[in-house]
Amino acid sequence: MPLQKKTKKPVKKAGSKLAAGKNDKSLNGKTGQSAKTEPASPAPSAAKVQLQAFERAIQLLHQRNYGEAKQWFEKARQGPSLEVGANAATHVRMCERRLAAPPPEPKSAEEHYNYAVALINLRNLGQARQHLETALQMEPSADHVHYAMAVFRALSGDTSGAYDSLKRAIDLQPRNRMVARQDSDFDAIGKNPRFSSLLYPGKE
Repeated sequence: MPLQKKTKKPVKKAGSKLAAGKNDKSLNGKTGQSAKTEPASPAPSAAKVQLQAFERAIQLLHQRNYGEAKQWFEKARQGPSLEVGANAATHVRMCERRLAAPPPEPKSAEEHYNYAVALINLRNLGQARQHLETALQMEPSADHVHYAMAVFRALSGDTSGAYDSLKRAIDLQPRNRMVARQDSDFDAIGKNPRFSSLLYPGKE
């Protein structure tokens, strides 16, 4: 319809040209603005990776996971931002002091369990066992403590003990079987036929 009007009435055609000219100017203005903004979109940079490492370290610090927090702070020290690097270095020393300081003595079964898990993450298996045993004495039906004991025994190379502890954890809470299937701490003994049958019952 607009094209037919333009061919019949030259005046309107001229007007349409003016209108088109205005539209062209406005479009050029818009495209000019977009051309300026598109290159400004930030790409992932080393500074961003450094900041993400620092933020991850802070999260672990708040969780009192000082060993992993220290590792992430070490990564954050290597980035291009001098300010973030300096803060990361300060926090590395803080983590080292926390790791060296004697922790408060756990009192409840849950506190013994939490402390044992932290020790397992640090691969301090000797002390972890003591706290897990104490937690089980206080709460013998705590499935998550039996599960942690299974992890400890698996990392220690005690396949038979890991089987017994995990079976007890699954008997108390069946969902522990699904959790164990995805737990990399059991990778070393996962191919053991007896252990495999526990994770995948009925599978040949």
